[in-house]
Amino acid sequence: MRIPAFLLALSTALSLHAAPLDPVLLWPNGAPGALGDKDDDKPTLTAFLPSPDKATGAAIVICPGGGYGGLAPHEGAGYAEWLAENGIAGLVLKYRLGSKGYRHPAMLNDAARAVRLARSKADEWHIDAKRVGIMGSSAGGHLASTLLTHFDAGKADDADPVERFSSRPDIGILCYPVITMGPFTHGGSKKNLLGENPPQELVDLLSNEKQVTKDTPPTFLFHTWEDGAVKVENSMEFAKALRAAGVPFDLHIYQKGQHGMGLGGGRAGGPHHPWAADCLYWLKVQGFAK
Repeated sequence: MRIPAFLLALSTALSLHAAPLDPVLLWPNGAPGALGDKDDDKPTLTAFLPSPDKATGAAIVICPGGGYGGLAPHEGAGYAEWLAENGIAGLVLKYRLGSKGYRHPAMLNDAARAVRLARSKADEWHIDAKRVGIMGSSAGGHLASTLLTHFDAGKADDADPVERFSSRPDIGILCYPVITMGPFTHGGSKKNLLGENPPQELVDLLSNEKQVTKDTPPTFLFHTWEDGAVKVENSMEFAKALRAAGVPFDLHIYQKGQHGMGLGGGRAGGPHHPWAADCLYWLKVQGFAK
């Protein structure tokens, strides 16, 4: 029996995408500081695992963008499918949002817990606890850069086994990220994260270009010259701080590309922008991809 061409094409297309596992609650008994018991109050991690024949053992927690007011699917599941196709477990974080009444440090707590949870599930998800990175776009890039500069080693004697793991990512990938809360910030992200008129100490604390140290993980950054939503200076200032601290990095500034492009085609998909190939090359250098 001959299989119709369109069904064969559909089957092939579907096989290219990893099916996600069921979302896992970051805190099964309720997140610290939860404002209620609705879906918006329950941060989760959704794993897209590569096929065993492709798996490298590496994993990356993904923080979608959305101005701390929403979560863009193409910067979440879209990235996770791409990573899984290239042998890396993509773990999509649904973090709490300013549009739902949350402010810092709820978002950072969610990102830190996601990295700890990934390490705690190393055996179950067949990943290497020493190769867990974090990735984020736009405001999600701010969240990722916050964890890259505000991590901790975990608490060895904590009653919660997940909290015993370090929250330090092994690498970071920042896509057209918001980095600073200063003059070059994205106003909507800053308001959703810190509220109206935050104190200067908090502005400085979450201006992550000011928080880089020698212990900040190696980082890949990309931005575009024509980005009209988040200024390219955000990536440039973070790279400058990494350089000053002696931290390895890749910085790619492309002339063309709209803000929120994701892999290249925005929410509609489409051909990948060159940054995706550049990032894969860098991931191979870091031992995350084959």
